[in-house]
Amino acid sequence: MSPPDATALSVSEVNRRARQLLESGIGEVWVEGELSGVSRPASGHVYFTLKDASAQLRGALFRNRARFVGAPMRDGDRVRVRGRVSVFEPRGDYQLIAEAVQAAGEGELLVALERLKQRLAAEGVFANARPLPCPPRHLLVLTSPTGAAIRDVLAVLQARWPLARVTLIGVPVQGREATPALIAALGLLNRQQALDPAQDVILMTRGGGSLEDLWAFNDEYLARAIFHSRLPVMSAVGHEVDVTLSDLAADVRAPTPSAAAEMLVPDRRDLERRLADLERRLSRCAQARLEREGQRLDHLRARLRHPGEGLARQRQALVALEARLHRALQGRLSAERRHLTHLQRRFTACHPGRSIEQSAARLERARSRLEQAVQRRLAKQHERLGSLARQLQAVSPLAVLGRGYAILQNDEGQVVRRATDTQPGQTLTARLGEGRLKVEVKRRFT
Repeated sequence: MSPPDATALSVSEVNRRARQLLESGIGEVWVEGELSGVSRPASGHVYFTLKDASAQLRGALFRNRARFVGAPMRDGDRVRVRGRVSVFEPRGDYQLIAEAVQAAGEGELLVALERLKQRLAAEGVFANARPLPCPPRHLLVLTSPTGAAIRDVLAVLQARWPLARVTLIGVPVQGREATPALIAALGLLNRQQALDPAQDVILMTRGGGSLEDLWAFNDEYLARAIFHSRLPVMSAVGHEVDVTLSDLAADVRAPTPSAAAEMLVPDRRDLERRLADLERRLSRCAQARLEREGQRLDHLRARLRHPGEGLARQRQALVALEARLHRALQGRLSAERRHLTHLQRRFTACHPGRSIEQSAARLERARSRLEQAVQRRLAKQHERLGSLARQLQAVSPLAVLGRGYAILQNDEGQVVRRATDTQPGQTLTARLGEGRLKVEVKRRFT
């Protein structure tokens, strides 16, 4: 015990000395453990707890370092954290201030699995989405014959749809033998489907377990075998939080084996209730239809009359139509008589004899006018002909020849215009005003 007068340390001083001792004594270390209680407040910092089988250690990854961590930090991930051990003085919390975070152990497997998942997704291996028949005609179950999954599936099928036809194909669902056995069973069932077309759905299932227990269903080749299966595949592996590559490659994924059985078949009790409801609705509809038809029958019965009444109405209508026809005929005859009278007056006005007389008079007047026009035209043309003759005589070369001139032509009939066009001794033709002369060139003057 310290003496009563000894100086007491404050809580802040104790926490400060503890922080200094931890930071200087331990320094920067790598710590491996499982993440738990990961939280990300709005500040951007990440707070978590690292634990192993017998202890746990609080940790903090501040925002300026958190942005350099590639993989998301999730509960259950096994990681290796580099940091320094310190004390948060205001609360006295002992914690690890993280500087870097890496996947470790199972975390490394999850990182590799995530890369494989992304690659298969890019190749379209997870694109299957064929609808499953409900209920299937023949359900093929790939699972362990001794596991809880097949018991759960059969119990649900018996409760919901006892008529279901199920064939169990026993295969190991964990360990090294599981993946080859599952791939071989898928190939065999697809080949047998040609022999039994009623086989229409494959259910691949097992119960929950650790990541290592379910690892057989994360095989790349199994996922590809599911993708290429001609038969549609439902996958129900593990619990709802467990999602394997087989789940993603299947046409339909169920969270649990029991849920898979519920998705594959309808509930007979729902069908019974629906049939009962349909029966009640059918009965109500039939009763309502009978009532409507009864009312319609009563209405038709009230409208029904004795045939004599109908015949009397038809007789009255016939008399009225006969009167209308008589009036129409009388009107038509009167109209035709008026039209005939009009045509007779027009015919009298247009009698052929009168037309012939009028045409003869017009013809005589036209003949007189034609003779007068011909006489005037002949006189005019005669006068014009005399004028043209006088004009022609004025310009005719014969008139020039009549005044004592002559035209000389050589043997080819060409007119001689220059003395140089002749030769002494050449014979020429001289055309006079009256007659022609043959002359010989004795001498040429130029």
